[in-house]
Amino acid sequence: STFDVAVVGAGLVGLASARELVQRHPSLAFAVLEKEQELAHHQSGHNSGVIHSGIYYTPGSLKAKLCVEGAALCYEYCDRKGIPYKRCGKLIVAVEHDEIPRLKALYERGLQNNVRGLKLIGAKEIQEKEPFCRGLMALDSPYTGIVNYKQVAQSYAEDFQEAGGTILTDFEVTNMEMAKESSSESEDGLKYPVVVRNSKGEEIYCRHIVTCAGLYSDRLSEISGCSPEPRIVPFRGDYLVLKPEKCYMVKGNIYPVPNPRFPFLGFHFTPRMDGSVWLGPNAVLAFKREGYKLFDFSAGDFFDAVLYSGLWKLVLRNLSYGLSEVYRACFLSAQVKELQKFIPEVTINDVLRGPSGVRAQALDSNGNLVDDFVFDGGSGDIGSRILHVRNAPSPAATSSLAIAKMIADEVKQRFEL
Repeated sequence: STFDVAVVGAGLVGLASARELVQRHPSLAFAVLEKEQELAHHQSGHNSGVIHSGIYYTPGSLKAKLCVEGAALCYEYCDRKGIPYKRCGKLIVAVEHDEIPRLKALYERGLQNNVRGLKLIGAKEIQEKEPFCRGLMALDSPYTGIVNYKQVAQSYAEDFQEAGGTILTDFEVTNMEMAKESSSESEDGLKYPVVVRNSKGEEIYCRHIVTCAGLYSDRLSEISGCSPEPRIVPFRGDYLVLKPEKCYMVKGNIYPVPNPRFPFLGFHFTPRMDGSVWLGPNAVLAFKREGYKLFDFSAGDFFDAVLYSGLWKLVLRNLSYGLSEVYRACFLSAQVKELQKFIPEVTINDVLRGPSGVRAQALDSNGNLVDDFVFDGGSGDIGSRILHVRNAPSPAATSSLAIAKMIADEVKQRFEL
């Protein structure tokens, strides 16, 4: 029950970071604390499964750097571990003339981010790659791929345990405080001065904590006495799926040209490792942080979100977009209409309602989406012993091995391991 570092959260980022730490510091004791019975149960197990190439992100940002580096590491890791993946590529397709300048700007951004193999293609080449897709111009990203990220997370966990790490599941962290006394005293005082307790009253002792808690990152920060900002507001994304007999219509990922006025990417076509094709997602406020169904509701999570001024500022700035997302969430025909812009042959009879995911969207008090990774700690006895991974948005799954290296560097520097 004593560890040098405890990592809270067994998603992709938590497991990759724990794996990197134990491999760098084999003489130290590490634990991963996870509130669920299984690993990668929330964002890591409900994402689209895409290995992103790094096109969209602001040049020079952590997102851009870590995605490009992380994608290369992800492919290399899967090759080494025998984890199946498909490098099926992605087309970002302009279907209206006014989207073409934005598409060209996206191409330039991708080049600045050192994304491999990017090229602009015309309508004929679009149909050669995606026979059922219609578009005026597309950005072809051949190094975009797909993988089962739950399988990747399980492999990270196995690496961690084989290197001597401990994973404690069903351990929901509810309290962190400085120990008042300890039997493990050293000349320097308490060797393991931080007590971490769970909802059942069980506890472990450690020297330092790294939190990778996704949807609960702000609450864990508050528990530790650190800043509650940026706040997490949960957005549910509902997918449709193509009926199995219609999956031949999609070969690789097909994405729209993102509109910079709106906060999310828009509907896209995503092939999966099991041969299915997901369509979507939309983006609507979730009434529960881990609410994957339409009627899932938590009073605490709901009021936490709607009483936050930052959410109202975001909503008022994007009111028409938000209302159209709610409308599409309710009416299947409205979602199919979006899909027909790219594949006109898709009809309402070709799709079924599919799975959902919940995105931990970090928002600041001015209603701005926090678009990049945020790492911070705090002050005082507890705060100085904690590193919070506050915001690890998409493409965190793709970037997990690169993020882990950065977190391990930060841990070494902050905690002088």
